[in-house]
Amino acid sequence: MKSTKRVLALGMASVMTLGLLSACGNKPSSDNNNQASTLVVGDGNYDGKFSPFFYTSAYDGNIVSMVSQPLISSDREGAMILNGIEGETKEYNGTDYTYTGISDVVVTENEDGTVYYDITLKDGVKFSDGTEMDIDDVIFSMYVLSDPTYDGSSTLYGQPIMGMNEYRSGMDTKFNLILAAPRDNTDFSLWTEEEQTALWAAVDKAGPEYAKYICEYLIANGQNKAEDSVAACAANWNYPDLAEDATYEDFYQAMLAAYNGNPAEMARNESPSSLADFTNLIEDYDAYNVGVQTGESAPNISGIQKTSDNSVRVTTTEVSATCIYQLSLVVAPMHYYGNEELYNYENNQFGFPKGDLTIVREKNSKPMGAGPYEFVSYENGTVALKANENYWKGEPKIQNINFKETNEADKVNGVKSGTLDITDPSFSTDAIKEIAAANGGSEDFNGSVITVNTVDNLGYGYVGINADNVKVGDDGSSDASKNLRKGLATVLAVYRDVAIDSYYGKWANVINYPISDTSWAAPKVTDAGYQVAFSTDVNDNPIYTDGMSDEEKYAAAKQAALGFFEAAGYTVSDGKIVAAPQGAKMDYELIIGGGGQGDHPAFMMCTLASDALKEIGMELRVTDIANASDLFSQMQAGTAELFAAAWQATVDPDMYQIYHSQGTSNYNYDIKDAKLDEIIMDARSITDQEARTLMYKEALDIVMDWAVEVPIYQRANCFIFSTERIKIDTLTPDMTTYWNWMNDVELLELN
Repeated sequence: MKSTKRVLALGMASVMTLGLLSACGNKPSSDNNNQASTLVVGDGNYDGKFSPFFYTSAYDGNIVSMVSQPLISSDREGAMILNGIEGETKEYNGTDYTYTGISDVVVTENEDGTVYYDITLKDGVKFSDGTEMDIDDVIFSMYVLSDPTYDGSSTLYGQPIMGMNEYRSGMDTKFNLILAAPRDNTDFSLWTEEEQTALWAAVDKAGPEYAKYICEYLIANGQNKAEDSVAACAANWNYPDLAEDATYEDFYQAMLAAYNGNPAEMARNESPSSLADFTNLIEDYDAYNVGVQTGESAPNISGIQKTSDNSVRVTTTEVSATCIYQLSLVVAPMHYYGNEELYNYENNQFGFPKGDLTIVREKNSKPMGAGPYEFVSYENGTVALKANENYWKGEPKIQNINFKETNEADKVNGVKSGTLDITDPSFSTDAIKEIAAANGGSEDFNGSVITVNTVDNLGYGYVGINADNVKVGDDGSSDASKNLRKGLATVLAVYRDVAIDSYYGKWANVINYPISDTSWAAPKVTDAGYQVAFSTDVNDNPIYTDGMSDEEKYAAAKQAALGFFEAAGYTVSDGKIVAAPQGAKMDYELIIGGGGQGDHPAFMMCTLASDALKEIGMELRVTDIANASDLFSQMQAGTAELFAAAWQATVDPDMYQIYHSQGTSNYNYDIKDAKLDEIIMDARSITDQEARTLMYKEALDIVMDWAVEVPIYQRANCFIFSTERIKIDTLTPDMTTYWNWMNDVELLELN
C-alpha cells in the first residue's frame, strides 16, 4: 500500500550507502605516521544493530559503512562500478574521478533470456583481523541474505536468481506460519498452542507502536509535521480514510485490514526499511524466528555458482535492472559471522545451518569487516572506531573516530563549541542563521569556524495535473487536452525561480524534468535536447530570449499560455479567454498542503501563477489545505485537478509505478500512453545504464509533452565540518547524495 517513491526503502539505501566507499584513485596511502587525535561525529540514536545483515536504522548503517566493504562500488551519481579492480574514470562536475573497488563484474545477457553476473574478487583484500577475503566469504554472505528465515533489509532473495525460490521453498519461520494461520487455529503440528497464544498477544501489543513508528518516520523525513495528526500521517502512507481523531491503533488496524489480517505480510510491505521495523517491537521475537520444514526444498541455489577460488557466477532467469544494486552486498567474514566447519560448497553447506541464523545474529552488536575502520565499542551513546591497518586502500590517517549520539538541537552548537567535528543538521533557515553567527556573521559557508557542504536531497517537489480531470472533451491524451495543461504549466513554471529563491535561497535548485537531480538518469544541462520546462510556445518556438527581465518573462508566459489555450479550443478575445471548449473549464483548483498558512515551497509560485492566469481569463483557485490527509485522499481518489506535492526518489529510476498506465500510483496523473508504457517496460528489461538513460530521457519528454507534472525544485541537505579541527582540503571533493565525507575517509586529516 505504501508508495515506494514516497518512502526511502532502506534496503536499497543500504546498498548505496555501503557502495559509496570506493575511493577516488587506487593508490594506497603511504603515510603511516597516523594522527593519534580522535575525530568526533555527531550522529543520531543507535539501535545497536551494527550487523551488515540486520541493521535497520540509517545511523546504525553509518557504522556498518565504516567497518564494511561492499562487493560492488558506486560513483558520485549512484551508478555501479563494474571494473573496480583496475578502476573506472568518470567525469563529474567538470572533473575526472577514478573509482576503484574490490571486484570486477561482467554482465552477459543471453539469447534464452537469462543473465550472467560473473564476479571476480580482487586479490589481497583483508578483513580487519588480517584474514584474507575469498570468494567463499561472498557466497556465505549471499546465502545468509537468501535464507528462508532472513528478515533483514536486503531483498536479494526477491531477485529472479535461478533456483532461489526452490531453495527458499519448503521452509518458513514459526513467526510467519502462526500469523498466516487463523487466530483460532487448532492444528498444532508445527507449533504449540502456548506459542500461538503468546505470539498473537505480543503482536497485538506491538501493532500501535508500529503505527507510531511509521508516523515518527514520516515526520523525521519531512513528509509530515510534528503537529500532524495520526490521520494526516496515515494519509501520507496511502491510508487517507481514517477519521480525524484516529489513534495509532486505528492506523494499525487499517494497515492490517489491507493484508487480510496477516501482520507479517503487512509489515513486509509497509515497513519503511524492513520487517525488522515491526519485529523489533515484538517481545521474544527471536523464539519464533526459526525455520520449520514444511515440504521439499532444493539443497542449494543453482544460480549461485562458484567458478574459481576468486570468482562466482550469479544467473538470473530474466533481466532485472535492480539486480546489480542488490549484488552490491557487504562481503562479511565467514570465519567471524558463520562457522567455517559448516562450510563445504560441494556438499551444499554454506557456513551455518539452513533455517537457523543464530550464529550470524550473535555478532549483531560487534561488527567486523574489510572497511577503513575497525569496531571497538558502543558505550554511553558513543561508537568508538579505530583505523584498520589492513584496509586495502591504505591505513586511514586519522587513527580514531567516535560516532556520538547527538540531538538535532545540539548539532550546530556542537561544532561551534568544539565538541563535534562533523555532523548533519537539518538545513533549516534557523540552522543557516546559527552557522552564519558562529562564523562571525559571515554568510560565506567556508567559514573560520564551520565549513558547510551541501548535497541534494533524494527527492524533488512538483505540481501535478491530473489528465483525466484537466482535459478537453473526453480524451485526456488529445492534443487539445495537452495544450490546455501546457497553458497552465507554462504560467506556473515561469514563477518557479522567484518562489524557490524566496523559500530556500540558494539551497534549492529549480529542476526541469520530473526526476530527482540525484539520479544518474536525470538529464544534464549539457545533454543534447535538454530544455527548460515549459519554455516553448504552441509552435515549439522559445518563449524567452536572453536579456529578458523578470517582468518581460511573466508577460511572455501569459502570451504563450493564451496560444496554448486557443489551440485547445478556447475562445480568445482582447487578450483573454472568454469561452471554454466542451469538457474543459474556465476555472480549476490547485490544492497545496501549506498547513493553512501558506507554508510550502511552491505556495508563492502557485499564487503568483493564479494572479497571472486571472489576468488572461483563467481562474486557478489555490486551496491551502491544513490537513495533509485531505490532500492525499483527493490525489489517491483521482479527484484532484492540480496539486503540489513531493516525491522521495529511489536509486533506480524505474518509472513504472508513477507513469505506466498500470502503475500503482498512476491515479495521480491518469497518464495513459502506449509508447510511454513500452519504453518503461523496455528500460526494465535491460541493464545497460547508458541505454537506459537514453530511454528514460525519451520517457521524460513524453511525460512533459502530456504536461501532467511541473517539476519545481531539488532542495539541499548538508554536512558541517569544524574548520578549526579538520584539514578541509582533505575532504573528498564534489560530495553528492551518494558520495559523502565517508568516501575517501582514509585520506581525511585533522589539523
